[in-house]
This record gives sequence, C-alpha cells and structure tokens, in this order.
Amino acid sequence: MRFRPAITHTALSAVFFLAIASPRLAAQGDRRVLSSDRIAIYNLAGKLRVESGSGSEVVVEITRGGRDGDRLRIEEGNIGGYDALRVVYPSDHVVYPELERGSRTQIDVRDDGTWGDLPSRDDHRSRDSFGRERNHVEISSSGSGLEAYADILVRVPRGQRLVIHNAVGDARITMVDADLAVEVSASTITAERTRGHLSLDTGSGSVSVTDAQGDVNLDTGSGSVTISGIRGESLKMDTGSGSITGGDIEVSELKADVGSGGVRLGRVRAARVDVDAGSGGTELELLSTIEHLKVEAGSGGVTVRLPESTNADVDVETGSGGIDTDFAVQVTRFEQRHLIGRIGNGRGQIRIESGSGHVRLLKG
Repeated sequence: MRFRPAITHTALSAVFFLAIASPRLAAQGDRRVLSSDRIAIYNLAGKLRVESGSGSEVVVEITRGGRDGDRLRIEEGNIGGYDALRVVYPSDHVVYPELERGSRTQIDVRDDGTWGDLPSRDDHRSRDSFGRERNHVEISSSGSGLEAYADILVRVPRGQRLVIHNAVGDARITMVDADLAVEVSASTITAERTRGHLSLDTGSGSVSVTDAQGDVNLDTGSGSVTISGIRGESLKMDTGSGSITGGDIEVSELKADVGSGGVRLGRVRAARVDVDAGSGGTELELLSTIEHLKVEAGSGGVTVRLPESTNADVDVETGSGGIDTDFAVQVTRFEQRHLIGRIGNGRGQIRIESGSGHVRLLKG
C-alpha cells in the first residue's frame, strides 16, 4: 500500500506530459476560401485531394501534421496575376515519413514558398526574371530536419481556373469540372471523372486518368501513363521512361511520345495520330477513318489495326525486320524494307518508320 501513491504520481505525470505534448503532435486544421478567377496552390509535402465544390469559391482545407507541423506558415497573395496560397516550410531539409524508405527529392524553392514555373498573365514569362531567390530544399523519408507536412483538400466549383504544385505525396482528383493543372515532383497522380482542360505533370511517378472529357495533357519524367475513357479535341502524352497503355479514346488529335517503354492503345477514334517511341513496341487499334497517322519507333515492332474501309497513301520503312499487311496495296515503290503505295483511294496518310522491328498493318 505504501508504494501506491508513488505509482499514481508517476501515472499522473505521464498523463500530464502527454496532455502538454499532444497539441504539438496532433494534426492542425486550417480553412481558406479563395474567390479569384485564377488560383495557384503550393505545397512541398502531403497528400493532395481535389474534388468538386459548390458555389463560386474555391475552398481549401489544410491539415498540418508531423512533429514540427506547427512551424508551417500559410500565406496568401497575388503572384503573377494569380491568387497564390502557399504552405511555407522554414527549413532546407524537410522530413516526410510517409515517403518510401530511403526516398529523397530535391527541389529549388523561392522564399515566398513557390517553385516550378510561376503562372503569369501571359502564361509564358517566369517570375525568376524578377530576381527572386531560390533555396535548395531536400525532402526525405527520415533523418534530421523539419518533420512536417500538410495534407490538402481542395473543393473546386465549376469553371474555375486552378494550378496546383504539390512536390511529394500522392495526388487524387475526382469529379472536377474546371481548367485544372497539377504539377508534382515525385508522386503518383490519379484522376477520375473530370470535365474541362486537364494537365498533369510529374517528375517521377505514374499517372492514371479515367473518364475525362476535355483536352488532356499528361507528362511524366519517369513513370507509366494509363488512360481510359477520354473524350475531347486533343490528347497529348509524354513520358521519359515508362509505358503508355489504355483504350476507349475519342479525340480529334492524339500525340504520344515515349522515351522508353512502349505504347499500347486500343479502341481509338482519332483523325490524326502521332506516336514517337524511342524504344519499346507500339500497338494501336484504330476504329475510325484516318486523316494522318505517323509512327516513329527507334527500336521495337509496330502493329497497327485499321478499319477494313481504310483509304490512305502508305509509306512504311524498317531498318531491320519485315513488313506485313492485310490490305491490298497499290505499290508505287518497293525497296528492301521500304514500301510506298496506296490503299483504296489514298485520301489519308500513313507513315511508319521503325529502326528495328517488324511492321504490321492489319485489318481490325
């Protein structure tokens, strides 16, 4: 019995310590409302969620976390003609434990919390010409430094114009009807059921887009692109390394540029198709009449399935590998591994060039 008070005192001390420490450890919420017709959001670490919103204002919910989360500052102001909301990290080394173990990302950040290309009224000029200083910041999964992050939820009303920069932390976009551009440094991006112009850019990480209506522009330094259900005037995809796969596409113009990884697209309806594959196979299934088809493959075979009713002038060349076709071709010139001719009345144009690999024109 005589030891019970000491035990009780120790327990109470521990509870008291946790009560003091918990405000610093607990996530901290902040809500901002932005009413400008042009909005930019900047954050270095944390999950990004973009959803449809009601009314005419953009609502941003910021949840700060991590051991040093209370040191993050939320700032607003006009930058380049945009109402810019920034999460400012007061350190050149940020620790974000949710990154994969051993992950490190380096980025140049300006003193005002912005990074990347700053938006401007003419959408061409970088504000760096005004002499804003950049700080070299490293974001890692562990180590010494500022352990802090900010999870961001953005609710976007219809017709809004919005640019979001979120360096690390996965990004998800759902049911947004707006002119939206999202740039990340090292993260995956997923978009579902979007309407309006959509531009997604990641330095490293995969991109997935499902059910998008409007012009779509996708860019990855390294990481795959997966698409399905795209409707609009143009679809442009660029990957440094990583494959492009998908289907159910209906656009006027389709462009795909792959450094390495290959292209496989099915159920495509597009009048103009341009594919450039440095290495990796190319497989296309085209369901509509072609006005212009161009495929350049550095290494890897090319297989194109076309409607039986296809009419086009054809120019096919391969450095090594054969040429096969299901279509009756009126040959005007034939050399070793180089075929020039016409299918039907020749109203469209087909140009295929492969450095090494077999080329096949098949009836779909």
